[in-house]
Order: sequence, then structure tokens, then C-alpha cells
Amino acid sequence: MPTIDCCSQPGLMPIESAREKLLEALSPISGTETLPLAQAAGRVLAEDVISTVNLPPCDNSAMDGYALRFEDLASGLPLELIGKSFAGAPFDGVVNPGTCVRIMTGAAVPAGADTVVMQENVDAQGESIRINCEVRAGDHVRRCGEDVAEGASLLKAGERISVPHIALLAAAGVGTVTVVRKPVIALFSTGDELRQPGEALGKGDIYDSNRIALLSALEQLDLDVLDLGILPDNKQAITDALQRASEEADAIITSGGVSVGEADYTREVLEELGEIGFWKVAMKPGKPFAFGFLQGTPFFGLPGNPVSALVTFYQLAVPALSVMKGDQWTGPQTLQAKLLKPLKKKPGRTDFQRGVYRSDENGVLVVEPVGTQGSHILSGLAAANCFIVLARESGSVEAGEQVVIEPLRVPLG
Repeated sequence: MPTIDCCSQPGLMPIESAREKLLEALSPISGTETLPLAQAAGRVLAEDVISTVNLPPCDNSAMDGYALRFEDLASGLPLELIGKSFAGAPFDGVVNPGTCVRIMTGAAVPAGADTVVMQENVDAQGESIRINCEVRAGDHVRRCGEDVAEGASLLKAGERISVPHIALLAAAGVGTVTVVRKPVIALFSTGDELRQPGEALGKGDIYDSNRIALLSALEQLDLDVLDLGILPDNKQAITDALQRASEEADAIITSGGVSVGEADYTREVLEELGEIGFWKVAMKPGKPFAFGFLQGTPFFGLPGNPVSALVTFYQLAVPALSVMKGDQWTGPQTLQAKLLKPLKKKPGRTDFQRGVYRSDENGVLVVEPVGTQGSHILSGLAAANCFIVLARESGSVEAGEQVVIEPLRVPLG
């Protein structure tokens, strides 16, 4: 019988249950803002948008050619050229029997005309033309409102605005849209040993990689961030920061301080001022993850080890933040791959080993671990393009076996 993971003491919550509790506990935030259309890509629409115009706004030509009356073609007689219609400078007369108008692509079809013949199919002779091809009624005419009719819905509330949506709205003359505001996420790290990148390190100091990485990840998720910086291992400082965060932000993310050390005050303050929904998840890396509420504001306490912080952010915080943004989280994207090297594992926790996957010379998807799998080894995570996911109750896996992988995507890669 395989040895049980020494860190898998009773009471650890399976990661599937942790995700389920997070998704059940959270809901989309309220509040809206109005933005210029060009700044709205990726935002969630808060109100239906109804077209106030027809698209196209009038019958117009799909080709450079001649606008005419289809019934005039039956006689076979030449047609008199009486004017020109350009985009933005339409012909303002009427195409009467026996006449035609030179027309350019996008120009309004003049009154009386119902068909456009391409210029390549016309023999021009001074001020008259003859048609040298078969023509159907209505050829090359874009009808008024054939794309969108006035009064029709352009977009519904709740839709995430894409670039093609912006093109459609702009074509309909929409200059601004009302969108759901972005969630504000308060972020800080804790630790007397932490220093900003670029500062000199003293004895025992390390650089704060977690907060910088999480700032970048939150920006990629298109979230606003209240950056509270690095806090010392001081209970009052942490209390003040959490109280401010609960008042000014929609969610709080911290790194470090949720373990059981003497100076790990974040969890202690949260227990005093709020409530912890759960603490400790059966996952590796990332066991000391905490979730709760501080005066109604969701709190995500990530571990201090850098790989653990990013793995828990990706596996637990991102699904929850997606719900707050108004997105539908549909679960992790997974693939099956053949393992090229054996992996050691003890039952008890779901393991997210860092790996590199590719297609081999036969087109088979293969994967192998990369770097040392320690929770402090960032170089392996930086080199990885996937997680190799080993189930909670599984043991070691031999080379050649099929394993589940999760390709890394935003916000990790």
C-alpha cells in the first residue's frame, strides 16, 4: 500500500470541493460605468443596445458600375448616362426610363434605379452605355436594413463585448456603452523579509515576487487593483490593511500569513474580524490556502511560497474572480498525454506538477516534468507550459502511462 502524503492530515478539503464552495459563495458584482465605444472591448455589457438606424442606412452599390432600371434592359437599347453617384456625394436626381447613373462602391442607389451592373460588363460609348452580359434584377444592390433593421437588438445585456461587436456598434452610430464596472481587487504581501525588486537585500531578505506576479496576472484578467504593497509581520498593520481593503475593494488577495507560524497574523486577523469559509486544501503545492469574508468582502489567502501562490491563484482564485466579473467558468481545460518520465507521488493531495508537453514525431501528445518540483522553485514553473495533474488518491506514475495535463493560459502563460 502506498505511503500517505505526510502533509495530508485529516480535514484537508479536496480541490474540487474548494472550487465548488468558491463558485457557490460568489456572484457578479454590481455597478456600471459608461465608456467610449473604443475602450469597451472585453467588458460586459450592462444594458441592451437597440439600433436607431438601418444598416445599411440606404440602398447602396456593392460594385463600381452603373445603376439602372432592370426593366429597361428588355429593349436592348443603349441607356443614356445622366450623372454620377459617389459614396458621400449621391446623385440627387431620378433614373427615368432609358437612363442610367455611373455609381461607385458604397454610393447610394439613386431614386428610380433598382439594379447595378459592374463596369466590366458595360460598353461605354460617350454619354451612353450598352450591357454585354446577363443581368438579374437587383444585382449588386445592398438593401437598406438588410444587415440590421432600425429598432432591432444589436447586443444584449450580459454579453462580453468583442472587437466585431465594436465594429457593429460603431456602424450603427453607437458612441458610448454602459458596461459592468471592473471588480477592484486589493492585494498585498506580508513578511518582514520582503523587499521590492530593485532594492538592496539585507541578510535574510528576499524579493517580493508574489505580489509583482499577481499584479501582472490581475491586469491580464482585466481587473482593477488596489495595491497595498508589502506589509510587515505586524498584527495592527495587517488589521488596518484588511479593514481598508474591505471598504474599498470587491475582493482581497494576500500572499503569506495564512500558515501556522508565530508571525502569520493574516489568518488570525481574519478570524477575529471576519469568517473563514475553509482553510487548507488537499493540493500540492498550495495546501495553506484560505478563503473567507471580511465584512462581506471575499478574501483569498494565498500561501507565501511563490509556486504555491501562483498555483492556488490559478486553480482557485481565477475561477472565483471569473464569476465576480460576470463570466461563466466552465472548468479547467484538460488533455491526455503520454508521460515520458516517471513521477513520484504519495496519495492524499491532488498534485499539480510543472511540465512541458508537445507532439512527438508520430503526432502523439507527450509530456515530461520540468525542473525540481519544489514549491519555492520558480524556474521550473517559468519553463513549464502545462500542469501535470495527478489525482488525490493516486500514487506514483510510471513512464508510458497516460496522464491528465492542463495547458497554461492567461494569467500564467
